[in-house]
Amino acid sequence: MSKRVAVVIGGARGIGWASCLRLAPSCDSIAILDVDGARAERAACELKERFGIRAMGLSVDVTVKEKVAAAREKIADALGTPKVLVNCAALVDDKRFLESTEADWDRILSVCLYGTMNALHEFLPAMSAEKYGRVVCLASDSGKIGQAKLSYYAAAKGAVIALVKSLAQELGRDGVTLNIVSPGATNTEMRNEREDSLRAQMGEEAYERRKKAVLKAYPLGRLGEPDDIGAAVGFLCSDDASWITGQTLSVNGGFTMA
Repeated sequence: MSKRVAVVIGGARGIGWASCLRLAPSCDSIAILDVDGARAERAACELKERFGIRAMGLSVDVTVKEKVAAAREKIADALGTPKVLVNCAALVDDKRFLESTEADWDRILSVCLYGTMNALHEFLPAMSAEKYGRVVCLASDSGKIGQAKLSYYAAAKGAVIALVKSLAQELGRDGVTLNIVSPGATNTEMRNEREDSLRAQMGEEAYERRKKAVLKAYPLGRLGEPDDIGAAVGFLCSDDASWITGQTLSVNGGFTMA
């Protein structure tokens, strides 16, 4: 895996950052793209200090294809042609469908689905031309089985799963693998922010009951940690996974087993 350029979208914190840490020992360059440019730059500096690799952080809104294209050009000029792409950018909502609005749908779909399509459309051509690529997109088991109060988020993630499987069929003969990692509840900053909001809405007693019920749904008895997911991302980006493509790997503590 040496001498490869990796791009991690949403890589400044949470699962994206855990993925950067897993990729860093086996890539010579990593570009972190994040809507928070300052955080992306700090994360890139930490990678350089800890691993002695080249790294850069860029502020990118993945919902705007022209901005993704501009970031791709900057990466190619500074680091080289990316051979690894990990897309962790996401938003989540917590609302019943009949209480949601078109603005809610657009906000989630623009990041979770169209942002993914923008990234794939920009970065895949060079991988195809060079006959090598490793792509991992983050989804959710809600996109496989559905989940109340996450309907349009689940719809976006289900579409991402179908998209990646389709592209895996199109690009397999070009030496490009595309896979999905589908996390269960994971102890990330984004989840903790959502949990704080739920606690405020529900009250402490009701929230504690909910928290215990959530844990009971996980046979392993705990929530995931970002590195649990990062480990799976690192594996699927490695040459050990060269004969794996079009797959959805649920890393979820047993929450679903289908």
